[in-house]
Amino acid sequence: MRKISKNRKKIIDKVVKGKLYSVDEASSLVKEITNQNFDPSVDLAVRLGVDPKKADQMIRGVVSLPNGTGKSVKILALVTPDLENDAKEAGADFVGLDDYLNKIKGGWTDVDVIITVPSVMPKLGPLGKILGPRGLMPNPKSGTVTNDVKKAVSDVKSGKIDFKVDKTGIVHASIGKSSFTAEKIFENADELLKTIIKLKPSTSKGVYVKSVYMSSTMSPGISIETKID
Repeated sequence: MRKISKNRKKIIDKVVKGKLYSVDEASSLVKEITNQNFDPSVDLAVRLGVDPKKADQMIRGVVSLPNGTGKSVKILALVTPDLENDAKEAGADFVGLDDYLNKIKGGWTDVDVIITVPSVMPKLGPLGKILGPRGLMPNPKSGTVTNDVKKAVSDVKSGKIDFKVDKTGIVHASIGKSSFTAEKIFENADELLKTIIKLKPSTSKGVYVKSVYMSSTMSPGISIETKID
């Protein structure tokens, strides 16, 4: 069994076992227990009382984090020539169509988000086995299939993220960096949680939000009270 260092023990001891923290308290505490030589992400894990196997309980949505994610997001805009300038002006990192489709067929997926237009989606269908497992397949519900490419690219660059419940009923999302102020972490966490709550399906019975944990990369998880105002 690996021995816990003194510094690690001090960090762990700051999180009171069994205590449920408010989102505000957790946003301050996560900064205190983050002791890294880099700027770790701050994440939320929200366990929901839904059955993801049922289509009407597959929670999926988008949220614009008030303070962004703190990450540099690489965007590929798969668009027709008439929309290339719009995508470039909005800040897309890669812009084009057939050349990039061929690169993806060859296994290239070095991007975080792909944005496209409805007319291009039939060309992406055959690439589902490559893009799907990596969470890169554009989807109208997440705003990544749209005719307003300029707005879509701008939204993602400014902090818009999409999220969905996994097969175990948990939504995982990065809501910022540990270098953010506690207030900014709180605002982003609060916005995500309220968005998830609004998406509660009418067919979901019993407790909807079962547990919420906040953590930074390699930090202990902070248990948050599930009654969100």
